[in-house]
Amino acid sequence: MPEMIQQLDEQALVWIAEHVRCAVLDPFMKLYTQLGNTGMLFIVLGLVMLFWKPTRKAGLSALCAMLIGLVVVNFTIKPLVSRPRPWLVIGNFVNLVPEHDPNSFPSGHTNAAFAFAIAMCMSESKRWMKITAVCMAAMMGLSRLYVGVHFPSDVLAGAVIGSLCGLLGAWVIGRAWERLPTRLQGRE
Repeated sequence: MPEMIQQLDEQALVWIAEHVRCAVLDPFMKLYTQLGNTGMLFIVLGLVMLFWKPTRKAGLSALCAMLIGLVVVNFTIKPLVSRPRPWLVIGNFVNLVPEHDPNSFPSGHTNAAFAFAIAMCMSESKRWMKITAVCMAAMMGLSRLYVGVHFPSDVLAGAVIGSLCGLLGAWVIGRAWERLPTRLQGRE
């Protein structure tokens, strides 16, 4: 990472650790961020949506978007960039949850959350579901900063890439949707 971005990232993360972390929020943020491990929270939500006819297309779009994001981020960008995690770079920095992948850039949790959210926004008609999905995605990104396992630029990049994957996933499923048998669409 360019030196100026790295310095700003480190300063912002230390500020969060010193001024935002508190005993009341710690358990919630730890739990929420760990629900995003392997994209599990959003995968489960996408799968559940497949069983309800009105949300089937949105669920399929979200799952497709997350699969695209997995390939782009976890199998491609992270290994190529190989940016170390914050506690490996900032002296005496304490992360609140264990993280076994040493690569920080971009945030896979944030990528999955935004891929899910944007695919939902493109495929779902209910406004409250769209707002909830975007809020959940933003909270996932913030939780990754709060627990100290990503730099702000990791989360920002994860959100941007995830959003693009969400658009692509919704487009792919939208193109394929009319070709699916009506029983799979839930129009039977």
